[in-house]
Amino acid sequence: MYQPHDYYMRRAYQQALKGYNEGGCPIGGVLVDNDTGEVLGEGHNCLVQEGNPIIHGEMAAMRAAGRMASRRNTTMYTTLSPCMMCTGTILQFKIQRVVVGDTVNSYGNEELLKQRGVDVIIMDDPECVALCKKFREEKPDLWLEDWGGA
Repeated sequence: MYQPHDYYMRRAYQQALKGYNEGGCPIGGVLVDNDTGEVLGEGHNCLVQEGNPIIHGEMAAMRAAGRMASRRNTTMYTTLSPCMMCTGTILQFKIQRVVVGDTVNSYGNEELLKQRGVDVIIMDDPECVALCKKFREEKPDLWLEDWGGA
């Protein structure tokens, strides 16, 4: 059964918190089947943990979901506004809906997603916003590195 958006955002937040507690960037993602509410994949940013600059929270969730014939009937929950790379992946795989936990610390691609037919829901969840703000203050160089450098 499909749960409220808060339920899946809490899961994404838990992933972000896990990444933060491991010394990495606190960004989590959860990919959900729109019909059943099943979590298909979830994960967190792995720049630090894997030394991999392209495994953002959304990418980790996609990787965990694995192969699928189609992702058209899915929702991506992400604790932070998707970067251009993750936005491109959402568009490439025709993910139907994106629910964003934080557009305060980073924003910009929501309009592009909407223009391309993606249903975008902005929650600006206080916990997501606070965790990212704390991280940006503690590790500004790592924040910049994750977003492509200064």
